[in-house]
Amino acid sequence: MTQPALIALDWGTTSLRAYLIASDGSALDTRASSAGIMKLPAGGFDQAFEETCGAWLDAHPRLPVVAAGMVGSAQGWVEAPYVETPAGADALVAGIVKVTAARGVIVHVVPGVLERGTLPNVMRGEETQIFGALASDASLDATSGALIGLPGTHAKWAFVRDGRIERFYTFMTGETFGALRDHTILGRTMHPSSTPDQTSFLRGVDTAHDAGHPGLLATIFSTRTLGLTGELSAEQQPDYLSGLLIGHELRGLNEVLAREQATLAGKTLRLIGNDALCDRYRAALARFGCHDAKTVAHATERGLYGIAAQAGLATSPARAA
Repeated sequence: MTQPALIALDWGTTSLRAYLIASDGSALDTRASSAGIMKLPAGGFDQAFEETCGAWLDAHPRLPVVAAGMVGSAQGWVEAPYVETPAGADALVAGIVKVTAARGVIVHVVPGVLERGTLPNVMRGEETQIFGALASDASLDATSGALIGLPGTHAKWAFVRDGRIERFYTFMTGETFGALRDHTILGRTMHPSSTPDQTSFLRGVDTAHDAGHPGLLATIFSTRTLGLTGELSAEQQPDYLSGLLIGHELRGLNEVLAREQATLAGKTLRLIGNDALCDRYRAALARFGCHDAKTVAHATERGLYGIAAQAGLATSPARAA
């Protein structure tokens, strides 16, 4: 039977996900908890860690532990300072910071990545997923450059070359959608629907894609006016707004690529994230001419295992085979 080789933690703001990983890099077991760094139990990080991983450590007390995400932020268990772009897995390993849990186990916390510049950018947790994607998808040629998208509350798009994160962009698409729906006049005429309306979603994407309009702040009001004129039902408006925002995100990304004499049309890229959300992005990307945007599965645990192996905490799956 395959033996556990590592405990890997993806510890974010609102949730904690733990993986018990075998020596071949596969997950033997997983645990999910709502104890993100801003939702900790009374006993803090130690209690959350014990409740999530205690049984594994009772059975395998010498397992190494690696963690990534907001657990390494200034509000986390221990601060792991950002490493700067261009950043490879070796830089993440060099930046690992250790914290000792109450039971005496050392938790190795992976740093996030910082891109300096006029508009600085940061990520914590996504960098691990990106390296997991590069390790698990042989069709991504890291030497010629890869584009990896991570849809979500704060969507990330990373440009990777030679196995290093060169630069990345953050789009507050998911959070903006929630804020507009819940806290502006747009939400007054919306009704939630249990069934996504693909036609309305794509109408929003196409509206954002059209270069003839005056931009995001002007087009989002059409969510309300199309409802007032009877062109969108209350149930269709949320999908239309979602399409507008994702469409503007992709339009902005397309403009970045255009500065390099490239576009999303015909581009090969990879997505990491929730299947339903990645499906939505795939549909939107197709309107921009991109038809090769597969989702990379298990990027988080593979990335954490790869970093642990490079840090000498676990055996590389390639060597183990």
